[in-house]
Amino acid sequence: MAGEFSASITCGLMLSKRLYYGKGASPAPAVMSRSLSSSTESYLPTAVMAYAMVSEPVMVDNPDVPSYQPYVHGRCDPPALIPLHMHEVSMEVECLMDTAFVTVRGAWRVHCIMAGRRCDCRIAIPMGEQGSLLGVEVDISGSERSYNSKWVSLADSNDTEKVVRSGGGCFLTPHIYTFNIPQVDGGSIVSVKVSWSQKLSYQDGQFCLNVPFSFPAYVIPVGKKIPKREKIQLNVNSGFGTEILIQCTSHPLKELSREVRKLSFMYDEEVPAWSTSDLNFAYTVSANGIFGGVLLQSPPLHDFDEREMFCFYLFPGNKQNRKVFRKEVVFVVDTSESMQGCAIENVKNALLASLSKLSSQDSFNIIAFNNEIHLFSSTMVLATRESILNATEWLSSNLTTDGGTNIMLPLKQAMKLLSDHASESVPFIFLITDGSVEDEREICNVMKSYLASGASVSPRIYTFGIGLYCNHYFLKMLAEIGRGHYDCTYDADNIESQVERLFNTASSVVLANITMDLPENLDSLELFPSHIPDLSFGSPLIVSGRYKGDFQDVIKVKGLTADMSTFVTELKVQNAKDVSFDRILTRMQIDIVTCRAWLSQSKELGEKVAKISLQSSFPSEYTGLILLQTDSGRKAPEPLLVRELFKKISLPKKGDLSSHKRVFLGCLGIGFGNLNATAKNIPPGTEEPKSPEGAEILVNAASNCCSMLLDRCCCMCCIQACSFMNNQCSVVLTQLCTALACFECLNCCYELCACF
Repeated sequence: MAGEFSASITCGLMLSKRLYYGKGASPAPAVMSRSLSSSTESYLPTAVMAYAMVSEPVMVDNPDVPSYQPYVHGRCDPPALIPLHMHEVSMEVECLMDTAFVTVRGAWRVHCIMAGRRCDCRIAIPMGEQGSLLGVEVDISGSERSYNSKWVSLADSNDTEKVVRSGGGCFLTPHIYTFNIPQVDGGSIVSVKVSWSQKLSYQDGQFCLNVPFSFPAYVIPVGKKIPKREKIQLNVNSGFGTEILIQCTSHPLKELSREVRKLSFMYDEEVPAWSTSDLNFAYTVSANGIFGGVLLQSPPLHDFDEREMFCFYLFPGNKQNRKVFRKEVVFVVDTSESMQGCAIENVKNALLASLSKLSSQDSFNIIAFNNEIHLFSSTMVLATRESILNATEWLSSNLTTDGGTNIMLPLKQAMKLLSDHASESVPFIFLITDGSVEDEREICNVMKSYLASGASVSPRIYTFGIGLYCNHYFLKMLAEIGRGHYDCTYDADNIESQVERLFNTASSVVLANITMDLPENLDSLELFPSHIPDLSFGSPLIVSGRYKGDFQDVIKVKGLTADMSTFVTELKVQNAKDVSFDRILTRMQIDIVTCRAWLSQSKELGEKVAKISLQSSFPSEYTGLILLQTDSGRKAPEPLLVRELFKKISLPKKGDLSSHKRVFLGCLGIGFGNLNATAKNIPPGTEEPKSPEGAEILVNAASNCCSMLLDRCCCMCCIQACSFMNNQCSVVLTQLCTALACFECLNCCYELCACF
């Protein structure tokens, strides 16, 4: 899909050379002349962008200065995408604890469609790490038409597949979401406001923010001089009660205010060209030792869950002051046929990098699995230089892709290998897979029984998913059961870096078996996650929850250190007056409750997730996004496809939705894996082949029928017969065909008018 999108932009840039901007106007950027043979990878959007969808090349012209170019025959299928000129852009970012909430506003002019013609516009929204789209607003000048997004329960629709396709909403890549705005007039200004949330990356006490904000040269308005103003507002609220130290920034931000845990910056300048770099910002909240706190907050107004909220956080402090646990690690690596190519090579490189970080006191083993398992050694092996060299050779010869996927067998074998682990070490399983299997719920239950053995430090489970075909909720649930962490990538090129990051988290544990001495009078207590993970240098520990009752002024937290001594600290409990962590709790709660709903196959938990999503405007697997169209003036005709779709979809007839036209964007969830794609060993990142739809089958059948008819009628005998026809007969036959065509056109117009 991404390749088709880039190819459409290539075609659109070539079509845009038809545009004439007037005498003395600046020429179009040279990048527009890029040949079709060049790579189209760079045409994927690196910031919020808008495109004109052109099916008929003849409509491409400057709405202000017609060029009167020669008529262009034919159609573009799929439609060409011409990047629209951007006239203004601003961005507001709020960093709250480990999450960033981003809002981007921009205005694009449909500069490439002649006056009096219309086209659909496509909006592309690239998001940062673990980005989740929260809302969209679109306003179209001239037409007095606007759109506002709203989340609806998928239970309101009887046909989810049709809902997803109706508004063109889809993910080009797992980090780039696109949707269509129908029928925009040439010369109009399309104003867009989008908001999303994304995670801040963390390493060694430093939070890093990266927001896509790099615009290509071909979105700069051409012709008359148009002022270009960029605005960035950045607010940082660590919520952790320690001083914030700025490490680096990509844009010249001006500091507006500074408090102990809060910073505010502004960048507002007129620029000769739009930003060509993403917004990068890094800051630290480090301290000498382990520190943390507990924040309390009342539920928002009209919250269906009336319980109070709390957030417990813990930071590891400086590396120099803490000793990490010894490691006993079993790498469990999927080598099914779907992992072929760069995926298995990048996994291999990541494993070699991880092995090189083990000390001589650590031990390891490797299990490669498909339908069967292949062990590097029958027992755990010390990470000496010789054993790592042997493991390198073994990986080169044994990490080859073939067969299917069986996850239960290697996990059981890994548990057996770690059954006699040393008491002063943290044993953990590091699972890497790209597929889903039928017995995932059974695997979770089996792992629960293994981990309930009562050892001082039970084996941890870290999971890493590759692509969209694995069940990421199964991997999240498995990591929660095993007190580990989960991570994923949808791009094979990022496997090596992200596996190494997850391994750094797993291998730098400084505090294990963490418990909180909560008051006994708390009722209806619920933790997210229910099993508190270990504290490591690779990730701060943030646990949220709901409760009824009263907290004490101080909460005692205990844990086990690397020297097997008990660590005890008292954390101050305070009301979060200036930290609205309910949005962070919501994202965490939706993910974890969805995992529980999947594991227990509970319809009630699924309905609970839908309620949380609708209340907080966060995406989930049980809700979908629609655009509500509001016409304050004249109304544009509604596309026929959407009109027919409404007849087949049952939505509430009462309430706010009934007075608006609706454009369905569909569910923004990642799904619960794809057993069929796993069974077929389809590599991650490769689209599953789809069977032809009903309309396509009918078109093919009609084409074959017409072809057979022409083969029999347009023969030499027919041509010879027509050659003997006199002029009067030719005129009568021509008039008859014209009359029949006119009657058919009138009939078509009548049906179209009856639709509206």
